[in-house]
Amino acid sequence: MQVAGQVAPLTVKPLAMKRCLANLLENAVFYGQRARVTLEEQAGVVRLHIHASGPGIPKDQLGRVFSPFVRLEVSRSRHTGGSGLGLGIARHIARAHGGDITLTNHPAGGLLATLTLPRQSSVTDL
Repeated sequence: MQVAGQVAPLTVKPLAMKRCLANLLENAVFYGQRARVTLEEQAGVVRLHIHASGPGIPKDQLGRVFSPFVRLEVSRSRHTGGSGLGLGIARHIARAHGGDITLTNHPAGGLLATLTLPRQSSVTDL
């Protein structure tokens, strides 16, 4: 993991955040075979960027993949495609912490997932 400067610890619900990060990283590695992670903080906002070196996602599908049971891969096997819940769960956890997750296709190829969390957060019920 590359860290831009130093980022102080962030107060989160640890098991929920572990699940959020695991879902994002597992998707990145599964669909992109590898991922580069960077972390930064600016103006009280912490951003974790996960750049997966896979094919990316069609632009018109970027928001849709957060919906329950949506999978872009046509396989019905859980071993090759999952259930389509991971990104939705990750976004729910991020939003419960006052943050969000966005997906964009990286100009150099692959997909960039960005988890944004405010430094001052009041965690809602999960």
